[in-house]
Amino acid sequence: MTALIEPLQRDDELLADIAAGNASTDGHLRLWWLGQAGFLVQYDGRHLLLDPYLSDSLTTKYAATDKPHVRLTARAVDPKSLDMVDVVTSSHNHTDHLDHETLWPLLAANPALTLVIPEANRSFVAERLRTDPAWPRGLTHGQTLEVAGFRVTAVAVAHEQLDTDELDRHHHLGYLVDVGPYLLFHSGDAVPYAGMADEVLRHAGSRRLDVALLPINGRLPERRVPGNFWGDEAATFAHTIGARLVVPMHYEMFAFNTETPELFIATAEQLGQPYRVLRCGELLDIDPNS
Repeated sequence: MTALIEPLQRDDELLADIAAGNASTDGHLRLWWLGQAGFLVQYDGRHLLLDPYLSDSLTTKYAATDKPHVRLTARAVDPKSLDMVDVVTSSHNHTDHLDHETLWPLLAANPALTLVIPEANRSFVAERLRTDPAWPRGLTHGQTLEVAGFRVTAVAVAHEQLDTDELDRHHHLGYLVDVGPYLLFHSGDAVPYAGMADEVLRHAGSRRLDVALLPINGRLPERRVPGNFWGDEAATFAHTIGARLVVPMHYEMFAFNTETPELFIATAEQLGQPYRVLRCGELLDIDPNS
């Protein structure tokens, strides 16, 4: 059996880094990549957890099937240890973005936790999490909510289609997150569509994006799962929306559905698009004066 990729920081070391950031008063925005599409965002003592997958639920579920989800990277942290989280998002219903084995211990550790979801997915979310359907905060394309100091705006994304319910509400959303002087965009799972960049820019308004968090695992029919941006598309999209920095995500989690960041890096460098490739468990520290 191939050894797992070790996170740069994990468990107690990662938690100590989070605590150190929380104790700081320097006004920085801090993000830790937790693997797949999961990021912990920290600002001014508040914490937003974007699309966490911190279990082996999919590996277990598909172990005896013709589509095994063989894990590539070791888990960065036990979700029950993340007792500082104010808000968690789910961009859509796929388990690596809406994982009950991650969300149940998170909720136990954070009883006041707010869950942000696509409104179109409310019934599905309530059933999977066995929770009161009224508990999650639902958004549709273009809507904004403010919670725990974070201003979250929904942008419709295609994975690989712009799927909607009978009320034309989108099942897949990206989230613009406005906190302090910072603005970031987390696309969730997404394939670029005509007008997507314009929608992100329209809802960003006069603000320039500090960070874009975009998938790079691409899309191949033989994987038999909906696909995402290829690396070159992610770098190009970040350049189009004028992101100060782009960070790749959604790779090195499952052996059947991954890519390397090489194409992403080559395209970003060709375009002059600033980027940062993180290791799982690594901190991205953003200075407001940089």
